[in-house]
Amino acid sequence: MRMRNSPRRPQGWVEWPTMLLAATIYGGWFALTYWHAAIPGVVLFLAGGWISAWHNSLQHETIHGHPTRSPLVNTLVGWPPINLWLPYEVYFRSHVAHHSTRKTTDPFDDPESKYVASEGTVLWWSERVQQTLLGRLVLGPVIVVARTLVEELARLPKEPVQFLRDWVPHLAGVAAIVLWLNWCGLDLFSYLLCFVYPGTSLSLLRSHAEHRSDPDPARRAATVERGGIFALLYLNNNLHAA
Repeated sequence: MRMRNSPRRPQGWVEWPTMLLAATIYGGWFALTYWHAAIPGVVLFLAGGWISAWHNSLQHETIHGHPTRSPLVNTLVGWPPINLWLPYEVYFRSHVAHHSTRKTTDPFDDPESKYVASEGTVLWWSERVQQTLLGRLVLGPVIVVARTLVEELARLPKEPVQFLRDWVPHLAGVAAIVLWLNWCGLDLFSYLLCFVYPGTSLSLLRSHAEHRSDPDPARRAATVERGGIFALLYLNNNLHAA
């Protein structure tokens, strides 16, 4: 299932600011990885985390039909797996299902719900830890990656063909990135520490108070009207409405 592009967009429509943003993100990523040895560790951690989270925001925009009318072009813009752990197609289907459900936050109908059906379970505890801002930023990346991998491995025997379609291209992209990092002399652990971990942490910060359970569906999505520099990082997705 694909997000529909707006019918008001003319043929050949291209959102050039978003294309420029994509070039900035990928150019910045190449520059940071290539010249990593000349960059102080703290700066690399902050810049690498920003670029990685920015890329996640870009992926979110491509899922919603930006920056062109072509789903293929949009996919190509967002697909490169610089955060390593989440295949683009898995994120795509999960996010489309999240927007398609009429029961936002329902743990049975919303795949991106932070609510769980049973207390005392491992899943319940993992979400409870992330209810605090510190827990979400520090432990959230480990939790969300582990949960995704467990869910994907559970999907393998049920949907083997779709699983391979999702993961084989993704792992090929990851392999290409690892080869590039090796050529640049940036070891995988340092990349995880300075790019993937802080980038995932910043992405989780955006969704910390994004949804809440409420009898009125119109009150389940939060809108943060002023985001400062984070509005740039999240591409104004703090103005969240569903």
